[in-house]
Amino acid sequence: MEPISALALLAASPFVGSFLGTLILRLPADRPVVGGRSQCDACGERLGVRDLVPLLSWATARGRCRHCGTALSPFYPAIELAAVAVAAWCLAIFPPELLWPSALLGWTLLALAEIDRRHFWLPDRLVLPLIAFGLVVRGWQGSEPLITGSIGAAAGYLSLSLIDWTYRRLRGRPGLGQGDAKLFAAAGAWSGWAGLPEILLIGAFASILLAFLRTGGRGVPSADTAVPFGPGLAVGTWLVWSFGPVFISA
Repeated sequence: MEPISALALLAASPFVGSFLGTLILRLPADRPVVGGRSQCDACGERLGVRDLVPLLSWATARGRCRHCGTALSPFYPAIELAAVAVAAWCLAIFPPELLWPSALLGWTLLALAEIDRRHFWLPDRLVLPLIAFGLVVRGWQGSEPLITGSIGAAAGYLSLSLIDWTYRRLRGRPGLGQGDAKLFAAAGAWSGWAGLPEILLIGAFASILLAFLRTGGRGVPSADTAVPFGPGLAVGTWLVWSFGPVFISA
């Protein structure tokens, strides 16, 4: 069954990516994610099945609307390719029993990172189930992983909440959102408490890099530059889940 599972994962991944694209665009706008017809943003023409095949439709239409010829955003094929990359990563890294759980983690982190990058928002509807699912996966691995995952979830949430509270007291304004604390809790649930320092370190470096990219590489970002922390935490969580903590074993 393992080759069938691997093929199913690869085959499903572009369709998952298409769904993630819809989720990323519609959830922040409070539009229904499931249901509703897709349409061209330029001409408003409803899109049929032939227009919605992941990757293939965009490629055969040469990135243009079949009805009005307007150039289409590369957003959807980019997200679909990213979802395929997550599936390929999972096939290369994880054992068969962790293949689908890891892919679901990667796809969810992908959606959260992009939503936070665009809107500075980590929706509870994605983060909270990620915490619960991480604890289920840890519990499936045994009682000790479940304990370290539970401690990690609590420590992740409390540590970033404390940092945010301290920053507010010192600077008089929010520094981190509750969404960041909840995502860090999810990171701890999946990777255990020992993975949290490395996730935080990777997240900080990734966020610094994102800050430079947001300035267009035109200098050092100021202390007041707003940078979403979710993408960095997502990268750190994914890497530590994939390879484990380097310094401490959980």
